[in-house]
Amino acid sequence: MRQHLTAVKAAAAVCSAEISGAEIGSTQLIFQPGRLRAGDYSFAVGTAGSCTLVLQTVLPPLLTASSTSHIRIAGGTHNKGAPPFNFLERAFLPLLRRMGPRVQVELVSYGFYPRGGGEICAHIDPVKTLSPLHVLERGRRIEAYAESYIAAIPIHVAQRELATIGRMLNWLPEQLKLRGLPNDVGPGNVVSITIAHEHVTDVFTAFGEKGVSAEAVAKEAGNEARDYLASSAATGPHLADQLILPMALCGTGSFTTSAATTHLKTNAAVVERFMGCHVDVSSVGELFQVSIRP
Repeated sequence: MRQHLTAVKAAAAVCSAEISGAEIGSTQLIFQPGRLRAGDYSFAVGTAGSCTLVLQTVLPPLLTASSTSHIRIAGGTHNKGAPPFNFLERAFLPLLRRMGPRVQVELVSYGFYPRGGGEICAHIDPVKTLSPLHVLERGRRIEAYAESYIAAIPIHVAQRELATIGRMLNWLPEQLKLRGLPNDVGPGNVVSITIAHEHVTDVFTAFGEKGVSAEAVAKEAGNEARDYLASSAATGPHLADQLILPMALCGTGSFTTSAATTHLKTNAAVVERFMGCHVDVSSVGELFQVSIRP
């Protein structure tokens, strides 16, 4: 798809790669990386395809580049099947910064499917060597809240979503926040649940879709948040997916998660294949512990 093609071309740009088969619908890709180049880059997906997927493609190598980089990406910022901007900013990047690099992101404009038109910017101050990261316990809870973002959608949709989450999680009204956006960035609707603990923050998201009730959208995010709160794991299943690669780049790391999904196991197998490290996924009581070692 177009977002994958943009990611391939972005990767080629930052490492001077020679590529063939980089086209929509291609079933074979040959990618021969060259020299890594930090710098200022601008990429446009051209549709509502995910900005964050493109950023997460070029981010890992630039974490240890020779100088700073600034990345601008246009497309979708809140997409089903991809990490939304809120997740990137609140859950993933704070952990990445604990490994040494300073990565700051800015949401310039929202982009929802199918309109797109969003934009994010990232500034990356790299380090020579990444520091190990171990996230085994979440620590005490600091705050928890739900947000419903709506653009060119009736306000009662957001109100019903928040009411549903409030009942599911037994949360107070002040934990339920309605985020009205300008109509010209819509139509769009996203439910975001943020749970911040002392050592880790996780974000659970669901997206409004045509023909799907507000209550069903809220329950999707609410069930994920409730499962996470019922466990003692440091990370939920989506954040777990994201941590394997940066830990592998460091050479070591570990974390606990509430579920060892097929996606996590597939990600671990691909990382092992490309990087030659070992990714162990083991059951520890009700939790799963993922350990990366040389």
